[in-house]
Amino acid sequence: MITTTALGPVSTVEAGPLTVGYVEAGDPAGPPVVLLHGYPYDVHSYVDVAAVLAAEGLRVVVPYLRGHGPTRFRDPGTMRSGQQGALGSDLVALLDALGIGSAVLAGYDWGGRAACVVAALWPERVRGLVSVNGYLVQDVAAAQAPIRPDLEAGFWYFWYYTTERGKRGLTQNRSEIARVLWTRNSPERCFTDAEIARAAEAFDNPDHVDVVIHSYRHRLGLAPGDPAYEDIERRLATLPRIDVPTITLDGLADGNFPASDGSATARFFGGPREHRQVPHAGHDLPAEAPDAFARAILDLVGGGAEG
Repeated sequence: MITTTALGPVSTVEAGPLTVGYVEAGDPAGPPVVLLHGYPYDVHSYVDVAAVLAAEGLRVVVPYLRGHGPTRFRDPGTMRSGQQGALGSDLVALLDALGIGSAVLAGYDWGGRAACVVAALWPERVRGLVSVNGYLVQDVAAAQAPIRPDLEAGFWYFWYYTTERGKRGLTQNRSEIARVLWTRNSPERCFTDAEIARAAEAFDNPDHVDVVIHSYRHRLGLAPGDPAYEDIERRLATLPRIDVPTITLDGLADGNFPASDGSATARFFGGPREHRQVPHAGHDLPAEAPDAFARAILDLVGGGAEG
């Protein structure tokens, strides 16, 4: 049963171009782990995972990504980018601001992408990586290549957000769109109105729409990126290998990303890597299978990833 308890209290720290809102739990002197949420979700994907890790003595940090919750841009003139280079850069800036030299990074969806970007480009900051759906660095150059029609159907919102109608729709219907995506993403999940309402509070952010719209337009090659991340994006375009110890997870009930044996992305991992399938878990895997997600992190902290 997924809890509807709120994570808190929320702290803030200045990190790069952002004032980042985050929740911290556990032992401040323990091995650090940063848990990164996706879209359209928020930090509460990690209510149960954070409790397990804190009880094991880890330092647990759960930030709100740009455009979500209390996280704010410090300069009104900063481009409201949602591109992968920005998400990765934000994560490095947060580690710096919190005095964390290196950490286990764990995430799914947007958060998993941020973690993969940092693991690929700043491996010295990463003790281990947990990534749902494997290697999540986007191949923007190949974005116009079609995929299976049944999978394309699940990504309707990518194309919706490329239109001004879609931007207006997101502005007016943030929680309603989230409900549609949650239902598709996790067909075995029985979420409640309270869970949707709790997550939707994070979408009531002045930059939410602009960040989300830019994220999907950029990943499809339909919008330019922020020049501040040009060098990072150039490096990501080579699809760099991840050499840190990694555990990748696939939910067997993920409505958008069919579970695999991990072999298709094996070439992107050069270090110890283990792939696990998680029964009955959908796209929001840490909320739906918190024990499996927490176990992956604890195994990395204990050196458990196998090559």
